[in-house]
Amino acid sequence: MSAAVVPATAGRVLRQLRHDRRTVALLVLVPLLLLGLLRWMFQEEPGAFDRVAPIMVAVFPFTVMFLVTSIAMLRERTTGTLERLMTTRTRPAELIAGYALAFAVAASVQAGSMVTVALAVFGLDGAGPAAALVGVAELTALLGVGLGLLASAFSRTEFQAVQMLPVVVIPQLLLCGLFVPRESMSSVLHAVSDALPLSYAVQAIQRSAGPDTAGLWRDVCILAGCVILALALAAATMRRRTR
Repeated sequence: MSAAVVPATAGRVLRQLRHDRRTVALLVLVPLLLLGLLRWMFQEEPGAFDRVAPIMVAVFPFTVMFLVTSIAMLRERTTGTLERLMTTRTRPAELIAGYALAFAVAASVQAGSMVTVALAVFGLDGAGPAAALVGVAELTALLGVGLGLLASAFSRTEFQAVQMLPVVVIPQLLLCGLFVPRESMSSVLHAVSDALPLSYAVQAIQRSAGPDTAGLWRDVCILAGCVILALALAAATMRRRTR
């Protein structure tokens, strides 16, 4: 893998993001506003915000990054940028690594700002170490990046990319344990939940506040493996779609 291609690709993507104010607002401001709305919703229910907010710190980056990445990558495909890059010696894995690096930087800003505001402004309590929250949020954001890159390969328009949201994201939101504890689900739904990576992000968030460090690291490793798999699959689709 070239030491020059990856940072060059990441720099180009970050410059594009920086000049797109709407995308910057979607990445940074919208999750903070949603956290504020969540705090307002649960102000009359003691403990509810402390229970739900840590999970949303993982869920929001996953959802936002999937949406932003799938559309951004689709633009690269439809404008011919990706096709021109693929005519050079640049390999798909290098391009994917560059995109992942760029969005990892954006995810760090997003996750850090969310955790800081949740703890310092909204008074989130009992959620475990801030570093654990930021780490899991970054991993879920990268998962959204990988799945977004992969979803863009099966879309021809931005509308089709948005249509992938209820297919890829919403089932994971419903079955990750946010609304119903996974232990209370039927055996079939529990098995499906076990196959969805967001379930392990939520599980890791919940375990970060307790003593089960072995279970926490297992969930983090599974989540990291899902990120690598999604990025590898995304790299595999690029060759097929750009010949």
